[in-house]
Order: sequence, then structure tokens, then C-alpha cells
Amino acid sequence: MSYGKTIELFLVNGRTDSITTAELSNWNGKAIKIPRIEVARCKREDITEPGVYFLFAKDDEGNDSVYIGESENVKERLLQHMRDFDAGRENFEWNTAVIFIGRDLNKALIRYLEDRLAKMARDSKRFVVLTKKTYKNTVLKESQIAAMEEFIDNIRVLINALGYKALEPYIQPYEKNPDEGHDIYYLEASGYKASGRATSEGFVVFSGSTINSSESKSLPRGNKKLREDLMSSAKIRNYTFTEDFLFPSLTSAAECIAGCSISGPGSWKLKDGRSYKEVQTASIGSSAD
Repeated sequence: MSYGKTIELFLVNGRTDSITTAELSNWNGKAIKIPRIEVARCKREDITEPGVYFLFAKDDEGNDSVYIGESENVKERLLQHMRDFDAGRENFEWNTAVIFIGRDLNKALIRYLEDRLAKMARDSKRFVVLTKKTYKNTVLKESQIAAMEEFIDNIRVLINALGYKALEPYIQPYEKNPDEGHDIYYLEASGYKASGRATSEGFVVFSGSTINSSESKSLPRGNKKLREDLMSSAKIRNYTFTEDFLFPSLTSAAECIAGCSISGPGSWKLKDGRSYKEVQTASIGSSAD
């Protein structure tokens, strides 16, 4: 069962493009978002404490990327990243850092956090993770692990609230199960068979779905480009999705899979044959009664 949470956001300099802190009620941790250009001159003592950090950037191909690290003095570590870039020892130029600090964090605890967070970010597949190595052999007491897992849950909440979904998969495993009350839609014809689910961000096509090997001239230019990019990436192998993929709409998902112009809301259907459009129309009608 989910419960509501209270988050306090504070614009330190009164601007949304400057330093922002984020805190949860009844938690001793804190998030600090800081632009790269403000790190060197920042005099805040909290960013010199032990913690973990996320550096957000674009990779050479324009993809969203993130470096996740830890340090007993986060500010000094961020400055070292900047010096390494200037010296050519690092090839990513991050633009924003999000730092997480907390009372009583030490080297062992932040190493544990870094390793767990890097794995979660890789599993989510939203960002290219630039972190190469993490310390995987941290020995903690059972009580410490429980405390750090709770810390991670709070990091997930706050980093999402700050606008970065680096730790969130496009869809949770349990959301793929229609037996648990989730609306799973299907798109099937000769040459392709796909399933997926509508989310607040768009439409997620599940891994294992297949895509039509042929393509019609009716396929709109934008989705033709998206289809070509997908086909040339590791996200599709042998005309099969290797991972869940988020499309901006039901129509873009349907057209990329079918390889032709097609109505998404009318084509994606539940197992009982009702289309997404029919389900939504009925839902709107019933709510108005």
C-alpha cells in the first residue's frame, strides 16, 4: 500500500535554475541539486559532507547519461571531475549534480549506496550509466543494510521529484500481469505480435514483442525514423524487443510495430477484444453519470 509523502523544496537563490534542496518529512537525509557552473563558488558546508551523487549529462550521441559516485567530501569530488574533464581524463561534461547526504553516513555506507544505485540505474535503462566500477564487497550489518535500503527508497522519491527518473524502470514487473488487474493491450497481425501498457508517460511495449519485418510507404516520416533507429539499436534483435520500450503514444507504438499508418487507440486491444479507444470512451461516459 502506498502512502502520501510531504516534500519540501527550497530554491536557495530564489531561482529554479540554481541550487535547490529537497527534503522529506521525518527523514534525516537531504537532496541538493546544483548546476555545474555553481559548484566551485558554492560555500555550503553540506555539500562537503559524505554522500552519493548523480552527474547528469549527454553522451556523444545525445543520449541522456548519468554518472553515479560517492565521496566523503562530495564538493571536492565534483571539482575533481571538472579538473579531470579539463585535463582530458574524462570525456563527459555533466551539467547538473544531484547530491544526497545524511546523518552518520560513512565510507562503507556510501559505497553500498553507490553500488546499489548504479545497478538500479542500469536496470531502469532510461539513462546511459557512465559509472565503470563500484565497490561490491561492502560488509554491513543487517540493521545497516535495512537503513540504507530505506535511504534508497527516499532517494528514489526525491530524485523523481527533482525531475530525474534515473532509477525508475518504464514499468514494474507486476504491472505486466493482467491477472493483477492491470490493463494489458495487444496488437497482433500477420508478421507481428506485441503487448504493452499505457502509462503516465506514454505507451510501454513489453520485451518479447515482435515487430513487422516489412514496411509500408504509408508509414509517417517521424515514426519511420523512430522505427529505423530502433531496428538499428540493441533494443531490437531479430525483429524482437529485447527490453521494455517507452513510446510517446499508442499510435507511434502501433505504427513502428506494424510498419504502416495505423490508429493506435483503435488498434491496441484488451484480450476481450475492446480497443483502448472503447475502454476510454466508456470510462469517460461512466464518470460523467
